[in-house]
Amino acid sequence: MTDDRHSQFRDAHTDRSSAEQVPDTPQTRAPAYRLAFADPDFMLRDELRPVRLQLELLKPELILNERGIESTVVLFGGARIPEPTQRDSARTETLADLARFYDEAREFARLITMKSMASYGREFVVATGGGPGVMEAGNRGAADAGGASIGLNIVLPHEQAPNEYVTPGLCFNFHYFGIRKMHFLMRAKAICVFPGGFGTLDEMFEALTLIQTDRMTKVPFLLFGEEFWRRIINWEALADAGTISPEDLDLFRFVETAQDAVEIIDAWYADKG
Repeated sequence: MTDDRHSQFRDAHTDRSSAEQVPDTPQTRAPAYRLAFADPDFMLRDELRPVRLQLELLKPELILNERGIESTVVLFGGARIPEPTQRDSARTETLADLARFYDEAREFARLITMKSMASYGREFVVATGGGPGVMEAGNRGAADAGGASIGLNIVLPHEQAPNEYVTPGLCFNFHYFGIRKMHFLMRAKAICVFPGGFGTLDEMFEALTLIQTDRMTKVPFLLFGEEFWRRIINWEALADAGTISPEDLDLFRFVETAQDAVEIIDAWYADKG
């Protein structure tokens, strides 16, 4: 986007194009001659890590601002949870049983996206990690409603392509986990956590810690599937041991259905006016 305040100067696009058309000489072929911002090898140097961190924070922020997106509803959940029609191919019986949460995530995202479209897609935009499983279900539900949704992907050793339901213009890719986490939470008006593995637990506890320590505004924090969450985490034992305060258990609520979750979010913001 051109800034008219600086239109009297040659822009970077023009100079990059001009630099690519110079005569082929030993001097112009030398890495030192490349424009710094157009030199991938230079940008990937260890010393440039602070710049790359800034760029990863800035690029999605600029795009989301240009799209007018003011708030999101975040869906965390397992990449391995299958669609119910594929439950017979699940690796474990537990995963097959958890397949119902694919449909709940999809329906929840559909309902929230309908709410989002009432604000012309500026508020309550569904945001997921952009991958398969629960993430796919979230983006798919938004597509079912005819709305846009965000995918915050990250490069992994066995990276799969983003799921096909993420809005292409809102599909981002990250190198730094920390910056990706910031983008999950910077606009979050609700956090919904479905059954999952290490990645889901990491995102859930990071967000809970930010809220617990007042580094983030308290928002509806919903855990889908009480049986699952109580089976893998003894929440009361943390309070009994004194490692968390008893009131910290009020930072989240268990829900079972998409409709329950939407009603809680609606009531939360109705109370806040």
